[in-house]
Amino acid sequence: MIDNEFLPKLSQNLLKLLEDEEYYDVTIEVGNDPNVKIFHAHTVILNYRSPYLRRILSINKKKNDGTLTHIKLPNILPDIFKIILRYIYGGKLPLGECNNLDIINVLVVADELSLQEIIPYIQSFLIKNKTKWMEQNFNLIYQMSFENNSFLNLQKFCKELVSKHPEKIFNSPDFTSISKKGLISLIQHDEIQMSEAQVWDHVLKWGIAQNPGLPSDPSSYSNDDFNTLKDTLKQCITFIKFTKLTSIEFLNKVYPYKKIIPEELFDDSIKYFLGNPNNTSEPQIIREMGSKNINSKIITIKHAELISKWIDKLEDTDELKNSYEFKLIFRGSRDGFTAKEFHKICDNQSRTVTIIKVKDSNEILGGYNPIEWRNNHSHICNYGTTSDSFIFSFIDREYTETCIISRVEDKTRAVGYWYIYGPSFGIGDLEIYGGNKGKISFSNKTSRCIKNYYEKQIRKTEEVFSVEEYEVFQVVNDIISKYCYVLI
Repeated sequence: MIDNEFLPKLSQNLLKLLEDEEYYDVTIEVGNDPNVKIFHAHTVILNYRSPYLRRILSINKKKNDGTLTHIKLPNILPDIFKIILRYIYGGKLPLGECNNLDIINVLVVADELSLQEIIPYIQSFLIKNKTKWMEQNFNLIYQMSFENNSFLNLQKFCKELVSKHPEKIFNSPDFTSISKKGLISLIQHDEIQMSEAQVWDHVLKWGIAQNPGLPSDPSSYSNDDFNTLKDTLKQCITFIKFTKLTSIEFLNKVYPYKKIIPEELFDDSIKYFLGNPNNTSEPQIIREMGSKNINSKIITIKHAELISKWIDKLEDTDELKNSYEFKLIFRGSRDGFTAKEFHKICDNQSRTVTIIKVKDSNEILGGYNPIEWRNNHSHICNYGTTSDSFIFSFIDREYTETCIISRVEDKTRAVGYWYIYGPSFGIGDLEIYGGNKGKISFSNKTSRCIKNYYEKQIRKTEEVFSVEEYEVFQVVNDIISKYCYVLI
């Protein structure tokens, strides 16, 4: 006998229950005026089918006077919620009967309601059956998929398409409407079949489009114009490999915009072209591990190799598995020591490592965060969930053998999201504090390190400390996995 022989009948009965007007105990108001619809449902089913709805219902419990529980979902279209609700009750998802945009909306709502089992199913359906349509609407798919870390299958589809046909997005009419996060993901793609000069042209095009008042000719820019464009492209420029341009391309395309390029990066580029007048050697602005050097004021290649082993869950004595390329994107002494500046540049960056140079000591602290940073402006701290994060220390940075590594124990409190914190792990396990407005400098004695949700205490003391310097690196391995190192 087949175990699921009776499931169709069960599904049919539950769908009849959904349509029944007698036994419901919750009403759900979906949509915004004028497109609003009231759905009837049952608390017990919603509780066990959707973690998101369970949280909403726990806040909006039934009153003692017999009044039905009533919840509102204004950001969901009624027609989409009807599809989702029938899935919740009957386990059926007729994607073949939906138009393409409805399928995308169903996917987004499924993620919002934490319906985890259908998220990969919908992505697979789109890739198998809607490839041509997704290519024609590439910007929509690309931006949607990279704004949500749950849509990994669509992200992979987009990366493969971009590597072979980058013109589908760069030359599309709505290219400049892509988010900054989406643009950064594009220019980070190591296998994109487009010259670095073309990538730079498109980055400039995007940046100028975000500021319609800027002149088209940089020779007519004021200092304010340059500062505006610099602020817009601050997170993007670091990922451009300027030394992959020819010297003529650099002179014609980059030099006119020299005021928007970080001084150190621009100086390194100039030195490279002066030392390589024919521009025939491999770029070395961002140095790989194989070069036995790293563009850091804090750590050496030995520290970086050890951290790389920890990311790959290797022991200190194991052979190095991945050779990462470290790309500097943030430095405290250059970009600022406040929580505000950290969130401005590092929010939405996933797979990050934090390292702290403690002031008035030879001590380094740090932590690895595989999920993105966020800026929560509420009155309490929110938390990111992951089982792969860890914190660590080098009691004396001159000796890597003085290291301590401590992996997360409570994955629901792995990283902290709050506007007054910089990079923060656990609840005080490693906390870089920026004051009530997020504007207090980390160089003040406000940060702390106390064991709560990680395995070990990584400092000899629980006293507060100040930050002397910190740096943020984008780290890329040979298979294009992307890690962002925050070195403090």
